[in-house]
Amino acid sequence: MTRHIFTHPVMQRVYSFAIRRMSSDAKQMKLSPAFFHQCVTDIGVNFFTGVPDSLLSDYCAYVQVNVPETDHIIAGNEGSAVGLAAGYHLATGHPGLVYLQNSGLGNTVNPLMSLTSSKVYSIPMLLLIGWRGQPGVKDEPQHFAQGQITPDMLNLMDIPCRILPKDETAVKKVIQEADQHFKTKKSPFSILVEASTFSKYKLPQLQANFPLLREEALNTVVDILDDTDIIVATTGKLSRELFEYREAKGEGHEKEFLTVGSMGHASSIALGIANFQPHRKVVCLDGDGAALMHLGAFSTVGQRGPSNFKHIIFNNGCHDSVGGQPTEASHHDTFSFGGVARACGYRKTLVAETRDELVTTTRQLLETPGPVLLEIKLSVGSRGNLGRPTRTPIENKSDFMEHIGSV
Repeated sequence: MTRHIFTHPVMQRVYSFAIRRMSSDAKQMKLSPAFFHQCVTDIGVNFFTGVPDSLLSDYCAYVQVNVPETDHIIAGNEGSAVGLAAGYHLATGHPGLVYLQNSGLGNTVNPLMSLTSSKVYSIPMLLLIGWRGQPGVKDEPQHFAQGQITPDMLNLMDIPCRILPKDETAVKKVIQEADQHFKTKKSPFSILVEASTFSKYKLPQLQANFPLLREEALNTVVDILDDTDIIVATTGKLSRELFEYREAKGEGHEKEFLTVGSMGHASSIALGIANFQPHRKVVCLDGDGAALMHLGAFSTVGQRGPSNFKHIIFNNGCHDSVGGQPTEASHHDTFSFGGVARACGYRKTLVAETRDELVTTTRQLLETPGPVLLEIKLSVGSRGNLGRPTRTPIENKSDFMEHIGSV
């Protein structure tokens, strides 16, 4: 059955009742990533780009392993992925596929509305969207607001929206509907992916010959920081590891702002704090995937030049929180965060690979007038039993603002 997104209250109740009536066997059904991939390639979709998502991790892994590098690009952010798919269509006449988490849908709004829309350039593409924060499904607090409005956002943008079925016959019907839309309307078509839709497909772990893992490096840095230093931690596993480390030490969580959402914006948040707390060091604990998502923030930091701004990037070369897919920062021979930072106006950049180097460079970072950047090169991996913050975002904000004296 093709599952449409209903906005009328009566139809929503009918749809909800139908879903509750599904058999337990149907709920346990999984869709093969290989089968779905064959369906989309059968309609001429042969270029894939996007930002990985945990709900799409098995399909993203399949693409990573089975699609040639020339036909698959993991983009810096979701808007860039739309641009890449648009370029592919202009060059070949075919639609591409853009995969993303719905939290990144906002990054796509401008190019979707001012580039791909049938009222502008009329560019077809298939949007495969992980539906985090889906109503009625347990999820993390940062996903609730976006999850509630995701179907409505797509409807407002005049982009057809379907839920990906698990039944293969129904999947074919949805893909055929998308194909017909591409041929007649020549504009984007979206498919929402619920939790546990795809069957497992394991991505081979990236190999990086660096001695440190992120958690060990993070703990080392935190132990060197002063109690008066302000911390802004990026989204994903880094914030979770920081929260657990404070718990293990019997400490509170007021010293850091945990950016549990808003991927890529931790450095901008830290810059905003640094501008108005000029007498305290502000330390941004960033990730490579997050830093790449809004790399333009480096130019603002560098040109504003706050001397109290300290930027640390934990670079394990992958999107660790959503499946371990590689980032462009994994190309250590040709990519340098330090090079980008220096070109943008950072006063000093540092690199660490070993624990001894990390201790030395962290102290240098704190002693050097900013903006200054430290890139820590890491291997891939995290604890399987890693928990999540037990303080709500509102509680974290309240604790943090009281600690820095802004309330």
